[in-house]
Amino acid sequence: MRDERFCSSHCPLTRAISKIGNKWKPIIINVIQDRTVRFGQLDAIIPLITRKVLTEQLKELEEDGILTRTAYKEIPPRVEYSLTKQGLELVPILKTITDWNVRYEGACELNATGKKKVT
Repeated sequence: MRDERFCSSHCPLTRAISKIGNKWKPIIINVIQDRTVRFGQLDAIIPLITRKVLTEQLKELEEDGILTRTAYKEIPPRVEYSLTKQGLELVPILKTITDWNVRYEGACELNATGKKKVT
């Protein structure tokens, strides 16, 4: 659920994070990238997200102009999602974050209690 205080912040970074800052939105954007994906495909590719949360996140991404939703009047109903120009501009940013994580992820080890320690 979106916190409107972040959306109306005077800080551009805070407003940007309000659009893509929860744990699911960057994953959804990364899965879609430059292709068209149906709801069921997203649900299968991201198995840890509930259908309810996936629906909410897709709606917010559409409201923010990051993706488009195309509904076809068919039986059974078919809905497809693709990134807008604005959404496609996020893909290289997410790639940079992924590369950063790969570089530093090995720097963390588990200590004797099972908690992460930075080495």
